[in-house]
Amino acid sequence: MNKSLLQLMVKIADTKSFTQAGKELNMTQPAVSKAVNGLETELGVTLLIRNRRHGVKLTPIGERIIRIFRAILSDYEKVDQEIAHELGLEKGLVRIGAFPEASSYFVPKIISHITKKYPNIEFTILEGTVTEVKGWIDTQRIDIGFIIASPPDKEFNTFPLHQEEMYAVLNKEHPFTTKNMIQATDLLDQPLIFCKSGFETPVIDWFEKSRGKPKVRYEINNYMTGINLVHEGLGIAIMPELTLLHLPENVLIRKLDPPVYRNIHMSVLSFEDSGISVKLFIETALQLFPQFFARFK
Repeated sequence: MNKSLLQLMVKIADTKSFTQAGKELNMTQPAVSKAVNGLETELGVTLLIRNRRHGVKLTPIGERIIRIFRAILSDYEKVDQEIAHELGLEKGLVRIGAFPEASSYFVPKIISHITKKYPNIEFTILEGTVTEVKGWIDTQRIDIGFIIASPPDKEFNTFPLHQEEMYAVLNKEHPFTTKNMIQATDLLDQPLIFCKSGFETPVIDWFEKSRGKPKVRYEINNYMTGINLVHEGLGIAIMPELTLLHLPENVLIRKLDPPVYRNIHMSVLSFEDSGISVKLFIETALQLFPQFFARFK
């Protein structure tokens, strides 16, 4: 069992396709099938279930084995980074996972800053929901993830990056635009646009403190959908500042009373076991962003 075989198995698990994995690793489909069959024969267990309609699926033992393979490949990468560091040639691979807002606003600036000094460090980015990002950290599909944490997740090592305030988002024709502050009780009879992309926990807590239950008209996952629904006068949304930097002219924001915040953290499975490049990514991010959104307020 060599490094190339481990990379192939992980690539199949990620793409759920023999064909796509072969393309990305410059292998023919027969060669991929032969390698997988050989490994399964060697181990004496079935790792993958082939399904023409639903692609490739890991068996339970396959999921456990792939997790080990990811850890082994991560250790290979750490060895390469240590050697490069000793030779004065900083290199490495940082696999990043983030929900879309964090991916848009934090990740590009961090990568740009690092590559100016260390052009040989490479990065990959996976975008998903906060729940997906946590899963990718846990299975070691990524090295570092941007998540919403309140309080910080105990299963990960987390690094607070940014606390962002949340706001009521209204159409300019709505009568509540005359208010300077919006309270939870104001919204109990209003059609609410509920965003389920890492926004929900602080909002739910805010309503629970008022002992009221909001009338949720629309449940969405994409913040742009929420803004467009507000634009059309279909309800009021509560959203964090990262999503509100560029709004249509007829969409306004108002502060919440009491204020509501969500906390963005960078998370790794273990900082101590992280490679040099991942630690550099974390250190760079913490240096770059303390005052990044001060101008918004």
